[in-house]
Amino acid sequence: MTQLSISQARSHLTQLASRLPKDRETVKVTRRGKPVLAILPWELYEALEETIEIIDDEELTKRLKKSLAEVRQGKLIPWQKVKKDLRL
Repeated sequence: MTQLSISQARSHLTQLASRLPKDRETVKVTRRGKPVLAILPWELYEALEETIEIIDDEELTKRLKKSLAEVRQGKLIPWQKVKKDLRL
């Protein structure tokens, strides 16, 4: 993670916009040495938002945990069977 002061971030803002999506890197912006902002690629922001939505939804979180447990137990449906059942 790159760390910049607010004044450094201001002067490098246009460069950050073109560099961050390639690196998926975040930038910690500080004021007097303390973190005050984070700059991150839009795709990463959207992924975080989606993750938060899932975590906030108790029913969805329960289903996700159950699914992960089933995967660990080897309870999988072969892709070919899924395609056949869905007539794909």
